[in-house]
Amino acid sequence: MSEEEDRPGDPVCYACKIVAGHIVDPQTFRDVSRFRKSERTRLMEKRRRMESAERREKTAALIVNLHRFLENRTFGKIAVYWPIRGEPDLRPLMTDLCDAGRTVLLPVVTSKETPLQFLPWRPGCEMTRGIWNIPVPATGEAETPDIILSPLVGVDGDNFRLGNGGGYYDRTLAGFDRKPLTIGVGFEFCRIPTIFPLPWDIAMDGVVTEEG
Repeated sequence: MSEEEDRPGDPVCYACKIVAGHIVDPQTFRDVSRFRKSERTRLMEKRRRMESAERREKTAALIVNLHRFLENRTFGKIAVYWPIRGEPDLRPLMTDLCDAGRTVLLPVVTSKETPLQFLPWRPGCEMTRGIWNIPVPATGEAETPDIILSPLVGVDGDNFRLGNGGGYYDRTLAGFDRKPLTIGVGFEFCRIPTIFPLPWDIAMDGVVTEEG
């Protein structure tokens, strides 16, 4: 949700080698950050270059798979996201969920380097521009989702997520008393062998793509 480097949730203190409350070798942190930045650039460019017809086809298949994933699960509130930078557009799913009586929530950054808040969305609701110009609900009280659908730039075999680099989802998930079911959502080509997870990275509970 930002153009920043990978953030663990807290400022980096190289002097004492403490990052987000963990002892981490500064060179390791720099190497992993460089690797992730390179992979993020590569994958986002690949996503950007998708033909419109291919994007529509894969997104439609992804939404079908999400419906299948969700149909037998008990939940009342689900956080989705507003699509940016070529992310799969799940707004048709959001409308379907509202029609089915679910509460759909969108993530909102209230200030940089703070946990996300989730505000209720419904078709036609008043929207405003949030940080980084992303549309967010203009009104409503923050709520806690039962399920979070988190957009992926990349994902590894252990379900560790490569996101946009701001650390917002990791920071948010770490703050829950009971973590919501968290599902990564992206195109199949976002799979990579590893993101070289660091101590503050939080694995997702599963991943859904257009292939399953």
